[in-house]
Amino acid sequence: MAAGKKIYLDYQATTPVDARVGKAMSDWDERSFANPHVNDYMAGIDAGNAVNKARREVAKAVGAVSGSITFTSGATEANNLAVFGVARAASKGRKRVITLASEHKSILEPVRALKKEGFEAVVIPVGRSGLVNIDKLSAAIDRNTLLVSVMHVNNETGVVQPLAEIADLCHKAGALFHSDCAQSLGKIPLDVRKIGVDLMTLSSHKAYGPKGIGALYVRPRPKVPIQPLVLGGGQERGLRSGTLPVPLCVGFGEACRIARADLPKDMKRIGQLAGMLIEGIRQAHPKARLNGSEEQRAPGSFSVCLEGALGEQYLQAFEGLQLSTGSACTSASTKASSVLKSYGLSNAQADSSLRIGIGRFTTEEEIRRAITIIQSGIRKLRIRA
Repeated sequence: MAAGKKIYLDYQATTPVDARVGKAMSDWDERSFANPHVNDYMAGIDAGNAVNKARREVAKAVGAVSGSITFTSGATEANNLAVFGVARAASKGRKRVITLASEHKSILEPVRALKKEGFEAVVIPVGRSGLVNIDKLSAAIDRNTLLVSVMHVNNETGVVQPLAEIADLCHKAGALFHSDCAQSLGKIPLDVRKIGVDLMTLSSHKAYGPKGIGALYVRPRPKVPIQPLVLGGGQERGLRSGTLPVPLCVGFGEACRIARADLPKDMKRIGQLAGMLIEGIRQAHPKARLNGSEEQRAPGSFSVCLEGALGEQYLQAFEGLQLSTGSACTSASTKASSVLKSYGLSNAQADSSLRIGIGRFTTEEEIRRAITIIQSGIRKLRIRA
């Protein structure tokens, strides 16, 4: 790494585009600009084939069939499509929609908005571990429950929820189960069949692909009733109208192909680097503690509470590191992290926390440098152990 270059440690916010993904996109750009929905001439047919190939790669990455993948503009649109689409397709009867207090805003806000449409929104609290309380969730799921949505890997803490167990609870009650897996793809194994999920949200730019594209998996058999949010030309089997961006689809597909191939070695190496960094932080600040379960988490994704100073003070003291105090989607807000507060942290504890993300391109040299910077910064702040 070049001297003076800042070390990127915010892989939850976004990931760099893998060079192999960039090449695949560049190669396609040089070939054609044709509309993939036009099949009257070869350029359009080629573009459509490229999109279908990408769709197959996305499907393979989660153990699905290609026809179950709907491309969207990103995870936020996919989450909205899952929540509003299922709710508005419900003919009658079931009116309860359940989620967790620690969910991403793109789930919490749609769920709450459904109250204006006559639905019952139930938000289940979580404890210090960040893990769902299965007994509370089980008690909340009844014969009136239409949909349960639980994020797989938390975008701030990296805590991993037991999706298969949740899916079983949902299906026993006849409810549908959706999971926001934006932070899972390329980080931990995903298989829609093993999980038993009915709908799954995916994001490209969290998995070393381009921004501006994501996907929603919708179980094909038995078919999940779902209404489109975007109407128009009827693309994406009528579920999401609009001309698809071929280079972005190609990039997303290549990112998924690489994720399948590289996942085992990525998980091992990233987990080792995360262990080094956590140990280095604890040496400098013995009272440092990880927010959420230490065992049930994705490799390289964690949030650490460093009481004694504000997160913003740490960011200034850790000059040379690029990390954050919380979700990139709420960075304009000065309020304490809603995720950490849902875990039971006080405002002061949440305000003293940092989100740290390690990824595919993080090196051991960078982690060693980061430890030195963190330890020096804590000394400057005169934090007492």
